[in-house]
Amino acid sequence: MDLKTAAALRRLRLVSAPEAVSFLILLVCSVLKRTTDFNAVPVMGAVHGVLFVLYVLFWADAWNRARWPLGTAALYFVLSVLPTGGFFAERKLRREAEDAVIAARARKEGVVNA
Repeated sequence: MDLKTAAALRRLRLVSAPEAVSFLILLVCSVLKRTTDFNAVPVMGAVHGVLFVLYVLFWADAWNRARWPLGTAALYFVLSVLPTGGFFAERKLRREAEDAVIAARARKEGVVNA
């Protein structure tokens, strides 16, 4: 993997936790809308929508650059639609991005041929 791949993984990682938080907040707002007079669903729906669209765009870029197998790509997509899945994706992506940076540096220094 090269540094562009690491950057794509980093972007996806950085949006995954906020996307998960916004999803959880949206779920709470949905419950509050039906049980109280408080209605933040339009605002939180928009915030979550923007973060979800960013996640999907960054996911597609990471899939393309990292050349994930279909199963890995599907796992990261499924994690985006589960209420706490973004937290798991963030943790896995952090490790994958760190590995990509280490591999790119090793190649640059001539430690590894590829």
